[in-house]
Amino acid sequence: MGAALILIDIQSGFDDPVWGARNNQGAESQAGTLLAAWRARSWPIFHIRHVSVQPGSPLVGPGVAFKPEVAPLPGEPILEKSVNSAFIDTNLEERLHADGLTEVVICGLTTPHCVSTTTRMAANLGFSVTLAHDACAAFTSNADASWNGGSALSADDIHSAAVSHLHGEFATARSAAQIIAGLP
Repeated sequence: MGAALILIDIQSGFDDPVWGARNNQGAESQAGTLLAAWRARSWPIFHIRHVSVQPGSPLVGPGVAFKPEVAPLPGEPILEKSVNSAFIDTNLEERLHADGLTEVVICGLTTPHCVSTTTRMAANLGFSVTLAHDACAAFTSNADASWNGGSALSADDIHSAAVSHLHGEFATARSAAQIIAGLP
């Protein structure tokens, strides 16, 4: 059995303009490519859905729907969370251990929040993590620039910084094409 694919929060609520400008418009397509490769191999897949507890959040009601590129098939596990890590208040860790899995590939939304937190926690729990950096995206709302006088970062800068902080310590960052090319 190969690595588990963990798809983080690829939900329609992230189409809401409240999130601001976004980088990597092709992230969902790249995640869909990974998903197809995992399905072709019958490898384990986990769909993670963020259900917000914040009033007015776009990640409630219709906003929790998975985007069509990564819509789960019947029988594929869907785990719901309301915090940044897919490991908190879910049985993700137990399911991975029960299946004898030691490697995970992570992608999704948003790079500096739920993707980063889940990646860090997976590594801290002892999993070998590959981050599909081009199957992730960030938004300008992901950075509060008030601390530095309002000098805001672009979504590309936010994404690149998040991936840079993860690569080498918590994960190995690779493109979806590199990951797929390395699969047996």
